Amino acid sequence: MSELDTRIAAQIAKEVAARPDQVRAAVALLDGGATVPFIARYRKEVTGGLDDTQLRLLAERLIYLRELESRRAAIHRSIDEQGKLTDGLTAAIMGAATKAELEDIYLPFKPKRRTKAEIARERGLGPLVEAILANRNAAPERIAEGYITADVPGTKEALEGARDIIAERLSESAPLLGQLRAHMRDKAMLRARVVKGKEEAGAKFSDYFDHSERWAKVAGHRALAMMRGRDEGFLSLDIEVDGDAPDPIKPAERLVAAALEAPGSGAGDKWLREMAGWAWRTRLRVTLSVDLMVELRERAETEAINVFARNLKDLLLAAPAGARATMGIDPGIRTGCKLAVIDATGKVLATETIYPFPPRNDVMGAQAAIAVLVQKHGVQLIAIGNGTGSRETEKLVTDLIDRLPAPKPTKVIVSEAGASVYSASELAATEFPDLDVSLRGAVSIARRLQDPLAELVKIEPRAIGVGQYQHDVDQGRLGRSLDAVVEDAVNAVGVDLNTASAPLLARISGLGPAIAEAIVSHRNANGPFRSRKALLDVPRLGQRTFEQSAGFLRITSGTEPLDASSVHPEAYGVARRIVAACGRDLRSIMGDKSALSGLDPRRFVDDRFGLPTVRDILAELEKPGRDPRPAFKTATFAEGVDDIKHLVPGMMLEGTVTNVAAFGAFVDIGVHQDGLVHVSQLADKFVKDPHEVVKAGDVVKVRVVEVDVARKRIALSMRKDIDTSAPRERPRDPPVRANQRPPQEAPRSTGSLGDRLSEAMRKKT
Repeated sequence: MSELDTRIAAQIAKEVAARPDQVRAAVALLDGGATVPFIARYRKEVTGGLDDTQLRLLAERLIYLRELESRRAAIHRSIDEQGKLTDGLTAAIMGAATKAELEDIYLPFKPKRRTKAEIARERGLGPLVEAILANRNAAPERIAEGYITADVPGTKEALEGARDIIAERLSESAPLLGQLRAHMRDKAMLRARVVKGKEEAGAKFSDYFDHSERWAKVAGHRALAMMRGRDEGFLSLDIEVDGDAPDPIKPAERLVAAALEAPGSGAGDKWLREMAGWAWRTRLRVTLSVDLMVELRERAETEAINVFARNLKDLLLAAPAGARATMGIDPGIRTGCKLAVIDATGKVLATETIYPFPPRNDVMGAQAAIAVLVQKHGVQLIAIGNGTGSRETEKLVTDLIDRLPAPKPTKVIVSEAGASVYSASELAATEFPDLDVSLRGAVSIARRLQDPLAELVKIEPRAIGVGQYQHDVDQGRLGRSLDAVVEDAVNAVGVDLNTASAPLLARISGLGPAIAEAIVSHRNANGPFRSRKALLDVPRLGQRTFEQSAGFLRITSGTEPLDASSVHPEAYGVARRIVAACGRDLRSIMGDKSALSGLDPRRFVDDRFGLPTVRDILAELEKPGRDPRPAFKTATFAEGVDDIKHLVPGMMLEGTVTNVAAFGAFVDIGVHQDGLVHVSQLADKFVKDPHEVVKAGDVVKVRVVEVDVARKRIALSMRKDIDTSAPRERPRDPPVRANQRPPQEAPRSTGSLGDRLSEAMRKKT
C-alpha cells in the first residue's frame, strides 16, 4: 500500500473507531467491487468485524479524503509550475487537514481576475507598502508623496492603492484566515430579522422575526428553517462578530492588526491598524461570514440527511402484517374512496370506487360494497390511507365491522407517504396497465401493510417524505444516503428469490436494475428457481455477482435446505460439518436450538472461516431465515376525536410515530394533523437524541399539552411526571346549524343499521 493510502487509512481509522489494518482491508474489498452489506455480513474475518454503520462512514470518508489528496497534489503541482514552491509551502500543503485549509494556502497563487491590488502594483505602489512597513514612525502621507505619478495623481490615491495591496495580502494569509475562522466559530452570533412589511405573509416564520443565537449552537432544523425564510424573502440573516465586546477595537480587528505586526504608537503603525480595521470590515468579515453560512448549511444538511435516513430505515423495517388477504382504501371525499383487494401474495383480486361522502352521501352502498368484498375474498386486514378523509373512512369501516359476522377483519391506518408518486410512476403503469392511477394507490396502501419494505422500495426514497427540510438539502448527497439505507434494509431482511419484484431484487447486494429484470424474466420463462446455484443460468449474472448476492436471496422448499437461510453458499461446507457433529439430518436440525446450543463454535473454525462466521452460521441454523423486523402492532385512535378542535390539554391518546426529527417526534393521533412530542417531553429523563426513545412506526401513548388551532400545532408529551388533573374527555362538538353536517364527516342515516345494511348488500349482490 502506498504512503498516500496509508495516510488515508490512518485518518479513517480514527474516525470510525477501528485499526488502520481493518480500514485497509475494507478499502481493498470496496475497491474490488464488494458492497457494504456483503462485507459487513460475509467478510467479518477480513475486516475484523466492522459493522455496516462503520463501513458506510468509511466509504463516505474514503471518497472525501481521496478527493482531498487529489486536490492537494493539484495545488502542489500548480505552485511548483509557477516557480514559487518552498519547503514551508510544501509542509503547509501536506499538513492541511481539510479542503478549506488547502484552498486558503492556494489563494495567493490561484489565477484570478485583475484586482484593485494588481492595478495598484502596476502603478508602482508595491514599494510604497514596503516603505510604510519599514518605517513605522514616518507619516504614510509623507512617504506617499514620493509615489505620485501620472497614474497616481495625489497622496490620497497612492494610499488607497497601498491599502488595496495590504487588504489583499491579509485576505490571502492562510494563518490569519485560520485564526479568524476559529474566532468566529467560537464567538459569532447568527441573527434573523423579519423583512419589513412581510410580517403577515411570512407568519409561518414568526419564531425567527427577532431571533439570535450562537452560531456554534444553532440546531440544524432551525438553521434550515431560517435559510428557507431568507430564500423566500421573509427573513434577513446575518453573522455578527464581537457585537458584545465593549472595546472600540474588536477582538477580530486586533487579530488582523497583529498579522501586520503594528503594535507601536508611530504614525505608520496607527495607519496600518486603521487599514487592518478597514480590511476586516469590508473584506475579511464579509468573506468569512459567507464561509460560515456555507459551513452552517453543510452542518444542517448533514443533520437533516441523517434524520431522514434514520426515519426511512425505521419505516422500511417496520413490522409486516404478513401474507393475509388485505383491502386497501385510498380515502377521498368528493372523488370517492378507491378500494383494492389483494390476496396473500399481493395479487390484485378486485377494485371498486365508493362514494359515502358529499355530494353523493351513499353510506349504505359504500358499506355494502366493502362487506361484499370482505366476505367474497376472505379479507383479514383493511388498510386505510392516512390522507384527507381517513378518519371519516375509518368511522365508516368501524361502523361496518361492528356488524359483520366473525371472523372480523382488522382495520389499520397506513401511511400514504409516496403512494401517489408510485401510482403515477412508469413501474406502476407496467404492473397495472389497466388500473386507474387512483386505484393503483389503493393497491399500494394494501401491499405496504402486508410488507412495507417490499412495497416502499418501488418509490424514490426522497418521495417517501419522512425527513425534515428534505427539499432544502443537497439532493445528490441525500439520494446517496437514502439509497444506502434502502440497500442495507433490504439486505438485512433478505428476499424470496421466487416472489420478489424487480425493484426489490435490484436493491440486493451486487445486483442492480438490469440484473434484477433479467432474474424476473428468467423466472417468468422457466418457472421458480429450485436452488441458488440456478442463478448462474441467468444471462449476465456471473460468479462475481453470485458471490455478492446469493447470501441475501432465499429459496423456500427448494432442493437445498440451506438456500432458505442467510448462510452463504461458500460456507455450506462449514454448516454441514456442524450438522454432522449433531448426528442429525440437516432439515431436522434447522430450527432446533437445543441440539445446537451445546456445540463449541471453535471446533469448526478453519483456514478460511473464522469464529465470527461460525457463530453466524450457528445462529442462522437455530432460526433459519429469521426476520429482524418487529412483531406487527397497530395504534387505536380515540373514538370521537377526529379533528384538532376536539383536542383539549390533558387528553390521553394513542398514536403512531410518523417522523422523528432532531427536536422531537411527530405522532399521528388521528386528527389530520400530527402532534409534536418535543425532545424534552419524550421521557422522564434527559434525552439527547429522540431516536434513543422512539422511531418511526412506534405505537405510543401521549398526553395533549397544548393546542393551537389557528397555526395547526399540537404539543404532546410522553412524560409521566406532569400534571394529570387536566380533563381527559373531549369537549362537546361545535354547534351545527339545522340541516348542516359536521365538516368532512360521513353522513348519518336513520333506522336500524343492520336492517338497512342487509338490504343494501342484497341489492349489491
